Amino acid sequence: MQRTKFILGGLLILAAVVYLIVSSTQASAEYFMTVDEIKAEGSSAVGKSMRLSGAVLGDTIQYDSQTLALQFDVAHVSGDNAEIEAQGGLAEVLYQAVNDPSRQRITVVYTGPKPDLLRGEAQAIMTGKLSDNGVFYADELLLKCPTKYNEAVPEQAEAADSGY
Repeated sequence: MQRTKFILGGLLILAAVVYLIVSSTQASAEYFMTVDEIKAEGSSAVGKSMRLSGAVLGDTIQYDSQTLALQFDVAHVSGDNAEIEAQGGLAEVLYQAVNDPSRQRITVVYTGPKPDLLRGEAQAIMTGKLSDNGVFYADELLLKCPTKYNEAVPEQAEAADSGY
């Protein structure tokens, strides 16, 4: 009889732990999406916590240093690394995305200091939520510069090492 109570108690504890793990994982899950995927989801994407990636359109960047309000548009960039490499690498893909007026775009709003790397043709990776008016409100903002900005660094480093 005591053994049965012990086994039932252990099963109840195990079930509670499994339930807590599953429910907390679902509540904090973030979906990684591209601009095209969010547009395709339509209203079902509204309010979900997700991670969005896109190419920054430099001429859309607006920043208010008093309120720390930052707004810019991002254009669709594929999330498939193999496809990016097949199209000539990240710098080329970002360049094409920014200069293709037929690409889908989303306006991003972020509150915080303006990142130094925020410029046209940078890859923005944002965590946040899509509002019902189609604007993506970002809580976190990460920027990657295309490799064409980084190609000059080794030459500068070599010049510094050689004493120039």
